[in-house]
Amino acid sequence: MEQKHAFKNPQDVCLAIDYGTSNSLLAATDREFTTTPLVLDPEAADPTVFRSILYFPHGNLCFYGQKAINEYTDRQAEGRLVRSVKKYLPSESFLGSWIDNRMVKLEDLIGYFLLEMRKRACSSLGFEVERALMGRPAKFSDDPVKDKLAEHRLEKAARFAGFKEITFLPEPLAAAFELRKRLTESKTVLVVDLGGGTSDFTVIRIGPQPFKQDDVLAIGGISIAGDAVDGDFMRSSIAPYLGSKVRYRVPMGSNIMEMPKSLLDHICSPADIAQLQKSDYMNFFRSVRDWSLRDQDKEALERLFTIVEDQQGFRLFEEIDRLKRAVAAQDQARFQFDYPGAEIEFEIARPDFDAQISTASEKILNVMDDTIQASGLSRDAIDLVYCTGGTSKLRMIQAGLRRRFPQEKILGNNYFHSVIEGLASRARELAAEA
Repeated sequence: MEQKHAFKNPQDVCLAIDYGTSNSLLAATDREFTTTPLVLDPEAADPTVFRSILYFPHGNLCFYGQKAINEYTDRQAEGRLVRSVKKYLPSESFLGSWIDNRMVKLEDLIGYFLLEMRKRACSSLGFEVERALMGRPAKFSDDPVKDKLAEHRLEKAARFAGFKEITFLPEPLAAAFELRKRLTESKTVLVVDLGGGTSDFTVIRIGPQPFKQDDVLAIGGISIAGDAVDGDFMRSSIAPYLGSKVRYRVPMGSNIMEMPKSLLDHICSPADIAQLQKSDYMNFFRSVRDWSLRDQDKEALERLFTIVEDQQGFRLFEEIDRLKRAVAAQDQARFQFDYPGAEIEFEIARPDFDAQISTASEKILNVMDDTIQASGLSRDAIDLVYCTGGTSKLRMIQAGLRRRFPQEKILGNNYFHSVIEGLASRARELAAEA
């Protein structure tokens, strides 16, 4: 069904795209009119929010968003589920993912998803659009070379999707443009944009007056956000049920060994746990089970085998995400993963949960402090703190903000739509300036 719009010339229309590690949104604009975020996923609870997930039951078929999750479940996790791939854009060593017997390049995986977004948007609008303003993290990486590589790969993905004119805008700056529409006077604002893969910050002077580039006083970011928070909790509370504390001795050896850190990192990553299906990983885990010194370690590794072999990693991290939201809403919550052969269940209180995610939270807050310092301003000089992105709602983050700023300065609403609305606002301004 076509979206109602007032576009006079389709050639002037630009798509504003918030492609996120976890969720993606899109709006359309020209110099005179901007749509609300377009419906991209009718099966989702919020149909404007398109989960950044691809599911290949085999190499010649792909599902996207909520449909990908539903099909993955209905087909009993056969095939390949791909999630959180945006995090690999700055990684020189990550080339792509195996789908059936062929390697699909990272740029193509993201390109497939962006192409699906573009097709759904153009179908809704009733005409083709080849111009895009895309959000990007403040920093894909602290390494400028890797940061440039990431943007280059994202641009290649967008061109794969059929876009011919592509512009980028840092996501926290986009959020500032969304806030600007509600300001009646100039303010110095700290934008806190915490998503699934990156945490981004901008200190900016913004208000009703026309935007100038030197209004941006500092931009900072780190590739630690919601996925890393989930990983911290996984490492502390779930991984011990999966053999992370295993102690084993290699035959004919005398040293007591523990789970290698690189493999533990894979277990604790929403994007990487599926890679443990590879035969060399599984053969190693089976050897560790046979060499383990305690019966409870053998039982834990059997749970890991079940989760990996039956491809239940996605479902496991979905339960972690559910628990994260439950703990934010109440003092205590129950983790309950009931897959046969890999049952895990326990209660956790909010203070314990907060302690387990403190490493990622403190790193995020430290980068925020560095960004403020880079602006040359004191905290007292910040008029407003504008929070966006689902991870900014975490109590640990909110408590960290309140330790630094009075409550009345901290704003938080429109957590999932502020970046896309700001991107569309800025795209409209750029069209008017052209």
